[in-house]
Order: sequence, then structure tokens, then C-alpha cells
Amino acid sequence: MATLGRRRFGKTGREVTPVGLGGEGVLRTYGRHAEANAVIMEALNQGITYFDSAKVYAGSEDYYGEVWVSHPDLRAPVFQASKSASRLHADAEMDLQETLQRMGIETLDLWQIHDVRTFPDIREIEGPSGALGAFIEAKEMGIVRHIGVTGHHDPDVLSHAVENWPVDAVMMPANPVEGALGGFLTSTLPAAKEQGVAVIGMKVLGGSNYLVPDAGVTPEALVRYALAQDISVAIVGCSTPAEVQALAAAGRSGPLTDAEAEALVEAFRPYARELAYYRGPL
Repeated sequence: MATLGRRRFGKTGREVTPVGLGGEGVLRTYGRHAEANAVIMEALNQGITYFDSAKVYAGSEDYYGEVWVSHPDLRAPVFQASKSASRLHADAEMDLQETLQRMGIETLDLWQIHDVRTFPDIREIEGPSGALGAFIEAKEMGIVRHIGVTGHHDPDVLSHAVENWPVDAVMMPANPVEGALGGFLTSTLPAAKEQGVAVIGMKVLGGSNYLVPDAGVTPEALVRYALAQDISVAIVGCSTPAEVQALAAAGRSGPLTDAEAEALVEAFRPYARELAYYRGPL
């Protein structure tokens, strides 16, 4: 089996595989321990090193914890990420302690300010009692190695965070719909690259809403589209080991050519705004 290769994770000095296991799929459930374990173990077997989660993703942190506690030797080479959606300093601190406890780890590789949507969000997070201070302190104390921000509603909001907060990473949509609409890929992505901020591509399959196999719009094509953007890693939630294998195979295939990527964008262009469901109401 060919290796997955590595991409630079911004200016952190770290490298990750071009594809990562997203926190959706079977991980965003409760009580499906055997299935979740099988997916995580298959990702490890495929050589995937980036693992996504969030405090609000149902039992995802617990599922990871079961693996890391049972197999502590597997934890070291892994880049484990999670998120807090709390907007206040004290609440974010509590979220982090709960995340570490649930995962059975002492240090988190990446802790992200989750789902930043509006400029009022920005003002609250960066205010005197805001969560940003908790993130910065956690990094200074070495409890987390890197901090980041995620968002999929407003490119201008996310660009503000990238340009003004001391973040190491940003998570944003990376799919052909975004290629047609512009914003995240045409403003936030360049801003991140200018700041040396790693970029994590999400909404890669559009919640599977973008799949049209008869027209060549397959999971592989969409993952490879994301990899054709200047991102550090594309993450996809998986529900079975077979889906993990397909994700890894797409990562090994590498990016689409410019012509292939542009053809996908043109196929989505007439429907792009309505398909960008994650950006909120029209």
C-alpha cells in the first residue's frame, strides 16, 4: 500500500496527511462503540494522521478516548484536534478540561474556536471575558500545541479571525460550490496563506449532497478537488472502514488537474448558492 505523503501544517513545523478523518459520520453518534472503533482503527491502518472532533459532536471524543487509552502507543504520531463552541473564557476552559478527560490525553494538538458565524460572535470571543483569551492561555501553558478557528457561514467573518487572532489554523469549506461562489477560497484562503495559517478543508462532500456518480461527481473527485486547493488537509466524516479506505485512496491519488477542477466548478455554478446550505438562509 502506497504511503499517503504529508503536507505542511502552516507555520507550525508539523506535517499531516493530505486527508484526515472528520468528526462527522459514525463518530457523531452515541452508543456505536464497535463501529466507531473500527473506523478510527482503519484510519490509523491507512496511515491517516489527522483526526477531527468537537465537544458538540455527540460521543466522538469518547470514541477517540477509548482508542487512545487502550492503545497509548498509537497516540504519539497522531494529530488530534477538537473544538469548543463556547464564547466565554470560563466556559471554554471547562470545555477543554472535559475534552482532555473524555479523550484520556494530557495534551491536544489543535484546539479550535468552533463555528464562528457573525461579527457579534467575533466581538464576544475577542472581548475582555471572551474565549480567545482561554485559547491563548492554553497554548502558552502547553495544554494545547496549536489553536485555530472554524467557520462556514461568512467568509468576511472568518477572514477577520485569520487576520487578527493569533491562530495557527483555520477550518473552512473546500468544495466546487465554493469555487463557484468565491469568498472562502478566494479571500479567506489567501489571507490564511499570507499569515502562515494552516487550512483545513471541510464540507468536502457537501454532506453527500454533491454526489452525482453518473456525472462523475464522486467522493474521490470531490476530495481531489479539495486537495487541488492550497490547503493543508481535507477532512471527511466516515461511517464504515470501506469509506475510510476510499478517503485514503483519494488522498493517494492526489489533486485534480486545473482543468478537472474547473470542470467541476462549472457543473455546480448554476446551483451554487442553494447548494451552499451551510452558509445559512438565502
